[in-house]
Amino acid sequence: MKPRKAQDLRELTDQELMNLVEETQETLANQRFQNELKQLQDTAYLKILKSDIARMKSILNERKVNA
Repeated sequence: MKPRKAQDLRELTDQELMNLVEETQETLANQRFQNELKQLQDTAYLKILKSDIARMKSILNERKVNA
């Protein structure tokens, strides 16, 4: 899976972004669990998910500061 682009994330509303952060965190937790059980094929996906979460949180913080 490709990382999400900041430009695409900026088009979402705050509520949509918060929901997306929660969903991505759940996915990351599930993927980490699968990784521990040696069932995960693509371990690079973990890094992509963590980067996406950080990117989404950064956008939310930018909006808070600018508001």
